[in-house]
Amino acid sequence: MTNDAAKFRGSIPVNYDRYLGPHIFDGYADDLARRVAALNPRSVLELAAGTGILSRKLRDALAKQCELIASDLNPPMLEVAKAKFRSGESVRFRETDATNLAFDDGSFDLIVCQFGVMFFPDKHRSYSEAHRVLRSGGSYLFNVWDSWERNPFARAVHQTVESFFPGNPPGFYKVPFGYHDAREIEESLSQAGFSRVSIERVAVDSLIPSPRDFAQGLVFGNPLYDEVVTRGGDPQEVCAAVATAIDRELGSELHLQALVVHAARN
Repeated sequence: MTNDAAKFRGSIPVNYDRYLGPHIFDGYADDLARRVAALNPRSVLELAAGTGILSRKLRDALAKQCELIASDLNPPMLEVAKAKFRSGESVRFRETDATNLAFDDGSFDLIVCQFGVMFFPDKHRSYSEAHRVLRSGGSYLFNVWDSWERNPFARAVHQTVESFFPGNPPGFYKVPFGYHDAREIEESLSQAGFSRVSIERVAVDSLIPSPRDFAQGLVFGNPLYDEVVTRGGDPQEVCAAVATAIDRELGSELHLQALVVHAARN
């Protein structure tokens, strides 16, 4: 997988975990962990585990005997994730490409992925790989962001950053918020072999105690930072403008919406 938008490296993982996790990821991680635990799997593979926000909640929610493997293409993200677990906890970490899974056929009862599918350059292949490594009767649970209209913070960030580079605006925020067509997702999963697909839109409300901290994550916690630097911009200046826009347009409340997908394998 070579999508540049999926390169979370340097100081990005720490900023991602510290300043984005509490604002936009924790609530959805609670939701996914609850759904996964309700299926009582014996083995779980997490794709695009990142800094372990969902991984930590999965380990707490799952039965102790359940095997959990947290995988990601970016080792720097997994290093942050590892620090969230005590020695002896039942979790393994693997550097893994979601479009070319290094596991045998029928290895897992359940696969889960939080806000990662949008970054997979070949989504159909990733679905086929997930289907392949699932056991008969297994499930694939994942979520993806809904549109900018349903997640106004993302639109505010993109428009603010665009004002700095009108001739060549960074495009990072088009990636995570550009894959939300439920019919397209369902058809692609069906083509990959999944028998039953359900898609639910889930809204989560969060708070913004500090627009500056949130802006720190929005600019320094993902590859937007590299896009700003390569264009000769000042990330601190951009961050200050994003904080102002967040405070002006959103205030202290953050309204989020995502699609939660459950695909079953016969």
